[in-house]
Amino acid sequence: MTKYGEMLIIDAKLVETFLKGRESFLIDLVERVYRAHHAGNTVCPDSYFLRFPDTPRDRIIALPSYINDQTCVSGIKWISSFPENVDHGLQRASAVIVLNNTDNGYAYAFIEASRISAARTAASAALAVRVLHGAPTSIGAVGSGPIAQTTLHFIKSLYTTAVPVKIHDLNSELVARIVTRHGPECSVVSLEEALGCDLVLLATSAGTPYVPMSVRFQPNQLVLNISLRDLHPETIRTANNVFDDVEHCLKANTTPHLLEQLNGNRNFITGTLAEFICSEKQLDPDHPTVFSPFGLGILDLAVAQSLYEHVQISGDGLRVPDFHGDMKRLSLIHI
Repeated sequence: MTKYGEMLIIDAKLVETFLKGRESFLIDLVERVYRAHHAGNTVCPDSYFLRFPDTPRDRIIALPSYINDQTCVSGIKWISSFPENVDHGLQRASAVIVLNNTDNGYAYAFIEASRISAARTAASAALAVRVLHGAPTSIGAVGSGPIAQTTLHFIKSLYTTAVPVKIHDLNSELVARIVTRHGPECSVVSLEEALGCDLVLLATSAGTPYVPMSVRFQPNQLVLNISLRDLHPETIRTANNVFDDVEHCLKANTTPHLLEQLNGNRNFITGTLAEFICSEKQLDPDHPTVFSPFGLGILDLAVAQSLYEHVQISGDGLRVPDFHGDMKRLSLIHI
């Protein structure tokens, strides 16, 4: 822990350095957090969406959470999504994480979190592949932004054998970048061909279903519904529907939420990823599987706390002594 009253600031460069080469560690960390969540050792309230009347596509989301597992950590991720940023050469999303002392509530770390957000999303998806599917014979990616690129990297880290990656995206610049990064096994294909792979990754920024309603997946396919809105509700009606957290996913007009509204019930739900990790549920082999992760703040906190502990040991980061000023209850406030 930082010195009493001190704030440790961790920038993007330090975050990148920490994350590089730790794919296996992060996947295992995400599994541990899912187990803790399943056991009731977390607090993960609903996310809060700050929206803007004049720009309804823009939003900033607050994800407060608490983990009481091997270590106690509490805090919040504050992540923005401004889709028009990409038209100005900026990333769509930016984020920070604040970690709070669970004994007195004082914040002790301020961390750049867009990379953490991408890494924990990718680690969660890779874990789903490991638990629900196994080694794919081909990967189809619809969307090629930072989330898609990071997720592909994490999935490929699971296996030593090269797997063909088929990319579909309307942005030729992003596609070229991802093809260059992943080498000769990566190719640009039609939407239909990408959706025909046994492992399908959906990661567009579309606000309405991008995949045609007529598409039906096959029993051998696992669909990573990262974007949560690329599929029509009818597409997932008969699938094995697996979630990171049911209550979180069935909100904000996600595909599963829309299906719940159409059905008037939740009979389409198969279970959570943690239930499969703990061997409490089994997939129906006669149906495709769709994994829909809302993205839990507890995953962000777990990665951020591990990063914080690493930086504490290395001595890096910017330390602001007496960040909170005089913390004594009876101290005078001078205005």
